[in-house]
Amino acid sequence: MATDIFKKRRIHMVLFFAVFTGLYVFFSQQLNFNSATAFTQIPSGFAWLGANFWPNYTTTAPEFLLNIIRVLLRTVIIAVASTTTASAFALIAAVFGSNKTGIHWTIKYIVRIIAMVFRNIPLIAWALILLFSFRQNEFTGFLALFFGTFGYLTRSFTEIIDESGDGVIEALKSTGATYFQIVFQGVFPMISSQLVSWVLFMIESNIRESALVGMLTGTGIGQMFNFFFSGFRYPMAGMVLLFIIITVIGLEMLSNKIRRLLL
Repeated sequence: MATDIFKKRRIHMVLFFAVFTGLYVFFSQQLNFNSATAFTQIPSGFAWLGANFWPNYTTTAPEFLLNIIRVLLRTVIIAVASTTTASAFALIAAVFGSNKTGIHWTIKYIVRIIAMVFRNIPLIAWALILLFSFRQNEFTGFLALFFGTFGYLTRSFTEIIDESGDGVIEALKSTGATYFQIVFQGVFPMISSQLVSWVLFMIESNIRESALVGMLTGTGIGQMFNFFFSGFRYPMAGMVLLFIIITVIGLEMLSNKIRRLLL
């Protein structure tokens, strides 16, 4: 019996790789994509990046480094502010959109539709759409990150509430607790660690995305990187990129430590 199970798994795995390989070959031919040429050019591409983007003595001037830190700090603040604000609104929407805490099926349906729309519009699209209305400023970047985060977290928070235990909710209902007492004293304490974990994850993600959003909205660290890159000042662009990488790694290590303490 066990032999048959492993045999079926091997067959399924072989079929999967065969279908995947067939699709790759088919679409490569349709796009005239030469895999051999592309893969052989990867080492030379990284060599070019290392030779041109490596910071030099001109990028270590104190004024330049302080300017990078100042702009990067503003970018981090915007990313954290947009994420925390969107998290608060997403939590409210999730409470009304959840099957366990929702008030009426129409409200649940509307909340889920709104979350689906916001979630399925890419962050780049949000930045470009808002750029026409709010022009190039930090508020445009804030809104782009806010809308993308709101849609993503609304769905995540809704699923967390739906998967929470029924025992506490039923116990509070049996004691005559009000709706808000059930939500604030029953649901939120059960899922608080998961909520914090998702918020920390989105802060990490939005700090990474804020560099790209800044390139589109002309603000923050993304604008600084784009300024040097488009001006062919690659060592300075490399120094900006290095600061972004260090910041993201540092914040990820900090958030992982906070998660371990909570979970």
